[in-house]
Amino acid sequence: MNVLRSLLFYLGYFLAILISGILFLPVAPLLPLRSRYRLLNLYNHFITAWFRWTCGVRYRIQGRERLPSGPCVILANHQCEWETIYLQILKPPVCTVLKQELLRIPIFGWGLRLLHPIALDRSKPARAMRQVLSQGVARLQEGLTVLIFPEGTRVSPGQRRRYNKSGAVIACRAGVPVVPVAHNAGERWPGRHWVKNPGELNVVVGEPIETIGRTPEEVLVATEAWIEARLAEISEVPRPAVAKPAIEPNTNA
Repeated sequence: MNVLRSLLFYLGYFLAILISGILFLPVAPLLPLRSRYRLLNLYNHFITAWFRWTCGVRYRIQGRERLPSGPCVILANHQCEWETIYLQILKPPVCTVLKQELLRIPIFGWGLRLLHPIALDRSKPARAMRQVLSQGVARLQEGLTVLIFPEGTRVSPGQRRRYNKSGAVIACRAGVPVVPVAHNAGERWPGRHWVKNPGELNVVVGEPIETIGRTPEEVLVATEAWIEARLAEISEVPRPAVAKPAIEPNTNA
């Protein structure tokens, strides 16, 4: 049954990409940036709903009311593709830090490019870090929220990786809060397997962590502690106690 559900899901998934490319991409460049987000994010709304309907997934979203009214830096754990789709519609407009290769994907990558992400070349770590810091602060000053996955890559449920501090640095430099987000999406949408799993998908949005008067290290410690505590509560797979060393720079998958 899970195989059949997953096949149906991917049928709608690829049709949605094709239809969005035909209907939205010719129009999107003509729109102001915020209107462009609203148009292109229709795809994200459809995929999150289609995943729920076809794969027997129940969403439990907690804490959306905690999101600040102004720009912020969202720091979330990264397990699979689902959160990259859903977090785009959590507090739009959102500028995502991602790997440059995604922009080369036909149709999907073209749409991403129109949303002004921070696309990093992972083969040039020092340059990528400077890019995150400079462009991230600029996007926040423009009124956009910045989304960063501080683990730097997808981490399977039950594994752990030390967090990169670039998100905390740009939040401190811009004087905006960090909003931590924890989820167990990888248990429903496995990052390395195409068959999806029914069950409850939990997302918890934390209270904004103020950055004014605090160092990036202090902000990162508070963020990681909060996310790991929530993951221990919502995950079906036990959490490990020890993190692996970080690998910089942060590049989202």
